[in-house]
This record gives sequence, structure tokens and C-alpha cells, in this order.
Amino acid sequence: MSTHNTADRPAFVRQQYAFAAHIRNPERNSCPEGIEERRMKIYRELLYNNVESFIANTYPVLRKIMPDDRWHAMIRDYFAHHVSHTPLFPEMPREFLQYLEHEREPQPDDLPFMLELAHYEWVELALSLLDEKIDATEIDPHGDLLDGIPVISPLAWALSYRFPVHKISPDFQPSEAGGMQTHLIVYRDAGFDVRFIEINSVTARLLQLFSGEDAVPGRTALQQVAAELNHPQPGAVIQGGIEILHNLRKCHVILGVYR
Repeated sequence: MSTHNTADRPAFVRQQYAFAAHIRNPERNSCPEGIEERRMKIYRELLYNNVESFIANTYPVLRKIMPDDRWHAMIRDYFAHHVSHTPLFPEMPREFLQYLEHEREPQPDDLPFMLELAHYEWVELALSLLDEKIDATEIDPHGDLLDGIPVISPLAWALSYRFPVHKISPDFQPSEAGGMQTHLIVYRDAGFDVRFIEINSVTARLLQLFSGEDAVPGRTALQQVAAELNHPQPGAVIQGGIEILHNLRKCHVILGVYR
């Protein structure tokens, strides 16, 4: 709730602001006059529990590995201080991610991979809700992936992390990032299930070369990657890359080539 001065507002508006302020942060804002504490307690618990439950369901791994006290302290801080920019409930997890990225004060006992893990878990929800139209008239699904420019599905996101976020669990919590980045493709399949593929740096680079206004044909991209690697047998890189492209088309990460 906004902290703007409400002294010049009508009495019922001032009451609404006081009501919302107390619900968000009862430790700093007293119960509004004329409202029974028993009833306010119901509102406080109902609203907080709804928000906490929704966030916990979106970030299940993060919730599972955080001790209860630290988890609820974080959600309480978000609930009390974050100013949301949308009233849409499905957007709340994105709001929470923005809070983690830009607003929350880091704590000494924070998990070093917390932000990356939260982003990875948010991606699953974002892709499941993404309403992206694909113009099939511009794509040849059976086109030559070497001569044509491969089309990356808008429902497939290439992501890179310092930590192996897809492996983190209560039994695996790395204390520091490894020397190698973790590259993933997270995508939504035809059955609306969100899946992921762990890829190497070569595949990640290929996807970069197929994206944006400077996208190049498959053969050009493979030749460029071979040159960047300074590989003694560029033909082997190209042959391996061809297999990668065909595998990505099989799982609909690559939809075909531009007509």
C-alpha cells in the first residue's frame, strides 16, 4: 500500500489505508480503531497465508531447502514492503523475483545460488502461461537446417547459470559456483509440459547465432563455432553440430527454417 499522506483523504479511504497497512506489517502499524482484533487476526492470516502459499508453490525447491524461520522472514519482508505493479495473481511470482533481485537486503546466511534457483523455478511458470503466437506460414518445418536459418521456438528459452540450478535439492546444495557455466534449454512441449535439456557451450553458442536480427544459416553458424574453438578438425565440429540441430528439431526447440 502506498505511503502517501492520507490526511486530506475521506475518512473511509484513510480507514482502508490503515487497514491495509496493518495487514501488511502489523508490527509497525497498529490495528485500526473500531475493528475487533479477533477479526483483524483472521484477515492477517488469510491474506498472508494466501501469498505465502502461492509463492511456495511456484518456488518449491527454494521453499524446501530454506528453514521455516528464514523462509517466513523473507516472505514477511516481501509482503510488508514490496509495491506490486499488477493486480494479477499469476504475476505475483514475477513480482517476488523482482523483489529478490532489486529490493531484498542480502543476509549473511543466504544461499549463494538463491537468486539463480528462483529464476529457474520462475521460468517454469512463465513458460507454462506464455501466450505466444507462432506464424507457421513463415516456417518450413522440413527445411534444410544447414542452408536455411533455423527458427528457435518462442516457447524455448536458452539460459545460463553459474550454479547447476536444475540439480539443486535438499541433498545437493553447492556452496560456490563451479568453473563451468550451466547451460539449459527450458521449453514447453506440445502437451503443454515444461521440460529442460542440459546443453554444452557449443549448443548455447549456436542458439545465440540463430537469434536476433543477425541470425545466420546453420552451416555458417557451425563454421563460425569451429573457428571460435580453433578446433584442429573443424569438420568434426560441423558434423557434431548437424546432429545437435536435428535433435533440437525433434523436440521442437527448432521449429524448422525461415521460408
